[in-house]
Amino acid sequence: MDYRGKFEAAVRRVKAEGRYRVFADLLRRKGEFPTARWRSPEGNTSDVTVWCSNDYLGMGQSPCVSETMKAAIDDVGSGAGGTRNISGTTHYHVELETSLADLHKKDDALLFTSGYVANEATISTLARILPGLIIFSDELNHASMIAGVRGARTEKHVFRHNDLEHLEALLAAAPSDAPKVIAFESVYSMDGDIGPIEGICDLADKYDALTYIDEVHAVGLYGLRGAGIAERDGLMHRVDIIEGTLGKAFGVVGGYIAADGAIVDAIRSTAPGFIFTTALPPAVAAGARASVEYLKSAHSLREKHQERAATLKTRLSDAGFPVMPSVTHIVPIHVGDPVLCKRITDMLLDDHGIYVQPINYPTVPKGTERLRLTPTPLHTDEMFDQLVLALEDVWARAEEQTGVSRASSLEA
Repeated sequence: MDYRGKFEAAVRRVKAEGRYRVFADLLRRKGEFPTARWRSPEGNTSDVTVWCSNDYLGMGQSPCVSETMKAAIDDVGSGAGGTRNISGTTHYHVELETSLADLHKKDDALLFTSGYVANEATISTLARILPGLIIFSDELNHASMIAGVRGARTEKHVFRHNDLEHLEALLAAAPSDAPKVIAFESVYSMDGDIGPIEGICDLADKYDALTYIDEVHAVGLYGLRGAGIAERDGLMHRVDIIEGTLGKAFGVVGGYIAADGAIVDAIRSTAPGFIFTTALPPAVAAGARASVEYLKSAHSLREKHQERAATLKTRLSDAGFPVMPSVTHIVPIHVGDPVLCKRITDMLLDDHGIYVQPINYPTVPKGTERLRLTPTPLHTDEMFDQLVLALEDVWARAEEQTGVSRASSLEA
């Protein structure tokens, strides 16, 4: 068997489709976000402005986070030294879980090593705890939620995105005495739309189902204290399990769930993705807690973030770019062709020092390839000017090279 040839052929197929991914080699500048140093494949280093970071508020550069992490390392060292069950639970972990439970007004919270693991481990474990569970999942749910649903190895139904009528039809057809969970997101990060939380909770009440919401792209950013869209809309008390991340608006790394104490204890006691994983480093837990606590009272920063996103959408639309509809901080620009998408982002980086990662299949469906911009409170009007001018330049040149017109993107 030519194993190497098989792997090489798989990569060739990805390249032929124009969706081969190249990682940008970056070094962020402490205290100067959103600028960074980029090392080119040739080994040259130049300054760039980052336009696609999920560090939405720049908390990864916040002194309150970094200084807290330094102090924790001086206090207890680097690693946790084991799983949470075997020597890996420090008081920093306990404090962070308490802080997250308070954020979401739930009994308890549970830390995971990432948001992906939190979703996969929790959703798959629900089926072990609830025999005969039926899972109802939005068709645009994140890959980690899909992995959790598959790992549950139980009956599942995928409902059309944000379609309450379709969801109710599926719920009504299910056995009334079967345990059920509805899994969905608040902010869908590629399109920037929001799930119908209240309508889903109404259906959950009607059909006796649990609700599981992914607030990964909303925690820290929405609500008076940064608990997410459910807090903003006054619905946190109606959602059974809230999942979030520490790696986006909170600027560190890790994931978590917050829920009723009995739910959290059951997941803690039975989820392999939690039980058999080394705990987050104590310094990470300390820095994350500092970020969570800071953002509970930093509503002005959230307001500035929303203003920046709204302003960028207006600037780009006024310049004639195909900005996709978005009611959140996500600013997607439709391209519709993987080769053109990659060409545009390459030229932005090479010629203008602007870093935007192309979003191609399988992250989004084929034909919906896009640029996904995520302005932060630290992006200035001057940076907006530079971005618009650079896009006008590179898009025109990329059209000539690929034969794909900007007009086709606008029509799409």
